Amino acid sequence: MADLLKRPFGNHGKVHEITPQSAGWRYVGFSLYRLRAGETVGEATDDREVILVMVEGKATFEAAGESWGELGERMSVFEKTPPHSLYVPNGESWTATATTECTIAVCSAPGNGGHKARRIGPDGITLTERGKGVNTRYINNIAMENEDYCDSLLVTEVFTPAGHWSSYPSHRHDEDDFPRITYLEETYYHRINPSDGFGIQRVYTDDLQLNETMAVHDGDVVLVPRGHHPCGAPHGFEMYYLNVMAGPLRKWRFVPAPNVEWIMKRDA
Repeated sequence: MADLLKRPFGNHGKVHEITPQSAGWRYVGFSLYRLRAGETVGEATDDREVILVMVEGKATFEAAGESWGELGERMSVFEKTPPHSLYVPNGESWTATATTECTIAVCSAPGNGGHKARRIGPDGITLTERGKGVNTRYINNIAMENEDYCDSLLVTEVFTPAGHWSSYPSHRHDEDDFPRITYLEETYYHRINPSDGFGIQRVYTDDLQLNETMAVHDGDVVLVPRGHHPCGAPHGFEMYYLNVMAGPLRKWRFVPAPNVEWIMKRDA
């Protein structure tokens, strides 16, 4: 069985740490801090660019030799308000001091110094509906390809209502053949509301050499090294996830699973 499901290794401090080395791939890194008011954390970016996403709560930031003040607004991610984020290029460092209990996601990928540190959102981020029927979900784009904030990173938030599907119709982005498809590794950081619920994520290839179906709980991370990766939120439980993608080209191009391609054509 592939080791794609990562449970948090605590409920305080750094509770996730996924590196290219630990994931067995080349590009995406993801870590997560859960802090109490007054606590400070910090890291050097080294050869990687970083987007710090205030998932919940508030914190003050110093990064790339500048003070960025207090970032954060929503106290629960399920308020669905636009997130506050901070981009920090490679070769810099950052520190965060929690002013309330907070959750900070650290999204990383290779950097080449092509962009300067900057705030991302909440201005300019609008919750957008995508899909039809029980495939409807809601998107906060933080740094997708039409936002020229980054060298490598693609980052977005998705809210999936109870009883709905997301990252569906099933699709993959695991070949470097632009413009038909791009190679992008991906992580999903999941939250569930109410928090004692669960969701479902499947990761599978067309030939089923990779074919994993996982129950995801509040705070879990799923790795998507290749293949299709749909999610389902059971009736009664709302699902959030924070996506981090990166690869050799900062473009998101995907190919649908053959048995669901007709759905995409019908709903286009």
